Amino acid sequence: MGEKSEKIDFDGHIPFYLQLKGFLQRRIEEGIWKPNEMLPSESKLCSAYGISRTVVRQALREMEYEGLVYRRKGKGTFAAEPKILESFAQRLTGFHQDMAEQGLSTSDEVLFLGVVPAAGKAADFLKLDAGAEVIKLRRLRSVKGEPIALVTTYLPANLCMKMLEADFRNQSLYVFLERECGLVIDHGRRLIEAVVANEEEARLMGVKKGAPMVLLDSISYKEDGMPVEYYRAVHRGDRTRFEIELVRYREKDSLNDALAKRGNQMPPSIAVR
Repeated sequence: MGEKSEKIDFDGHIPFYLQLKGFLQRRIEEGIWKPNEMLPSESKLCSAYGISRTVVRQALREMEYEGLVYRRKGKGTFAAEPKILESFAQRLTGFHQDMAEQGLSTSDEVLFLGVVPAAGKAADFLKLDAGAEVIKLRRLRSVKGEPIALVTTYLPANLCMKMLEADFRNQSLYVFLERECGLVIDHGRRLIEAVVANEEEARLMGVKKGAPMVLLDSISYKEDGMPVEYYRAVHRGDRTRFEIELVRYREKDSLNDALAKRGNQMPPSIAVR
């Protein structure tokens, strides 16, 4: 069970449940307990660390909130699959690239591909008149066979009609746009918010209705500032984590310089002037 160094400090100021949580979390992160492997029972943890069942349950509850473990009624507590990391700020990448850099295999189920009239956010973000033709691509995106995100993408139809003949089950949209349509995405904006799964999203991604989700609204631009892509992506909250890179700067005018030194550049639409 616990290593000799893993002893609850009963005289310290750190709550017992947080100490236990740290011990258990480290074992998961170091791979001692593999994903979907059952953790020791509450009684065994009580005995191993000399603590009460109340302390054990509080530690496991905190770990469950953070997505480190999950529980099965009548069976026990299990180590959860590690969350999938996606870059979010200062580096505009696609889903395929994010996953490939982590050595993860991806696949897409194309739910819809066709021409529709622009409306709502698609028309607003792409700066199109309502009713203008846009290509709509809707995909259920999976990692290692597990549905992770439901993504609906809109692009001005006159810029990329070749999309209608393409197979997007296993290729990057950004790569296709650049190679086949001559559209090079230069910069973008992403808006993030917490939402809950509706009935359709829950059914497609294999979660309960009302499960926590992360919603991304993303607008991508050409170098001249023309918007060429808008997508709405709903990610499973229990399986996704977003990485945000922050750059500290001291003078208002030095932000772009600070980013440039790191190989990043703020797009003109959001640069500090």
